[in-house]
Amino acid sequence: MELQTKIDVQRSQWHIEPHHKLLFVGSCFADNIGQRFKENAFHCVVNPQGVMYNPASVLQCISSQERADIVFITLGTNHIYRLKETGEIVANCQKRPASLFSEEELTIDECVDYLQRAVDLLLANNSTIKIVLTVSPIRYAKYGFHTSQLSKSILLLAADCVVKANECCTYFPAYEIMNDELRDYRFYNPDMIHPSAQAVDYIWERLDFAFFSDATRRYIEEWKPIRAALNHKPFNPDSEEYRQFLQQTKEKELNFYKKYDIQHC
Repeated sequence: MELQTKIDVQRSQWHIEPHHKLLFVGSCFADNIGQRFKENAFHCVVNPQGVMYNPASVLQCISSQERADIVFITLGTNHIYRLKETGEIVANCQKRPASLFSEEELTIDECVDYLQRAVDLLLANNSTIKIVLTVSPIRYAKYGFHTSQLSKSILLLAADCVVKANECCTYFPAYEIMNDELRDYRFYNPDMIHPSAQAVDYIWERLDFAFFSDATRRYIEEWKPIRAALNHKPFNPDSEEYRQFLQQTKEKELNFYKKYDIQHC
């Protein structure tokens, strides 16, 4: 008896390797997944200019970024906010009065245009770059759930257009996994909007299947005991025993980075 709608996640023809430089840009879901890579000692940058929800803001962020090997772009909404005084699209209203801004909704074509320009910029910096597009499963209650769903539909269609037009782009179905495989409120935080830690764990596992090389899986397994030791909370942090433990752990950490010839960010 099947009790779950399983999303077909394809194994990518390219893989994330331990030495790759990763960039995560987009909604707070990008923060969640990017943080998992940080916790596992990957060289990655996560939302360097803060959370970006729409394709226009994503483009603004990417235009100022350095070279990356793999970029994850997570789209949250097609709603944008313009500063009335200048007409500038802002990524974040920074708690300024709502009266200073006008709200608009990007069309599918406008979303495609912003995303394609972002892809072109990334390719200009690295002709071999790989780009993963996702749509955040987080719903936006402030718009009403029907409007939120319409917004996600526009983003899904735009992402599909960009992936079909660019060989360097891949779509990862985080939105579909959350809404089909994990369609139960036990997989949400108490706000009933954001995915729980368990849900993020599950999506991380599907991401692993899609993109991780065998070398990357070994890398994560080797890092796991070092990470646990670094996060250890001692009963007596001033003891000589803990000082030696910490020194040994730091040596293991340094040797780990030397082995994989990477610079920890």
